[in-house]
Amino acid sequence: MTYCVGLKIDRGLVFMSDTRTNAGMDSISTFKKMHVWEEPGERVIVLMSAGNLATTQAVVSLLDERNKAVGDRHPKLLETPSMYQTVRLVGDTVKEVIEHASPNGDKADSYFNASFILGGQIKGSPPRLFMIYPEGNFIESTDDTPFFQIGETKYGKPIIIRAYDPTMGLAETVKLLLVSFDSTLKSNLSVGLPLDLLFLEKDSFKVGLNRRIRQDDPYYRTISDGWSNALKTAFASLPDFPG
Repeated sequence: MTYCVGLKIDRGLVFMSDTRTNAGMDSISTFKKMHVWEEPGERVIVLMSAGNLATTQAVVSLLDERNKAVGDRHPKLLETPSMYQTVRLVGDTVKEVIEHASPNGDKADSYFNASFILGGQIKGSPPRLFMIYPEGNFIESTDDTPFFQIGETKYGKPIIIRAYDPTMGLAETVKLLLVSFDSTLKSNLSVGLPLDLLFLEKDSFKVGLNRRIRQDDPYYRTISDGWSNALKTAFASLPDFPG
């Protein structure tokens, strides 16, 4: 399982992903699920993945290979004229990989399914954020839906819905995401540390904060312990049932 979140704030885009993959309780590994393509001053593209590991790795490898190939007839990730054309390119690549891998072709119920969050900014247009489905189609974030989650989403969603504000600064946004991830980590063993964090500031056209948060990170420990204590205090402050 996986948990990834892409979130829009007024200052730009914030991404966070876990790194755990498992094929049963006795086969647990760490794999990076956040991938970045950057051309400083011109564009930054961020892609996070959830689902079948072979599929997600194949999609990323194919995008990389075609991006570096000289004279390749396929469109290149660092040459697309807009984020819309970028998400179409990634969606087509997802369909291509799943259709090639699955004996049943490109079907939504395939074992080879994978979903993605794509975000970034290309010079001349604002930052944009998309979620790509296994079928290769996609949706874009809006003011009403300013964030996307993929993977194990249910445990970390309530805190984001209740506390999110587009005017939040980076520090407060990271705090919000860490609480969301901590709730998920404590509820599902298939989501695990370390966590990858990346910030793309609006109109900077370069990667900003890019950090891996590990189990012994002092700030993460403060947030995890503090949130647990705050929940206990809030629960204790509620009135007892008048039975």
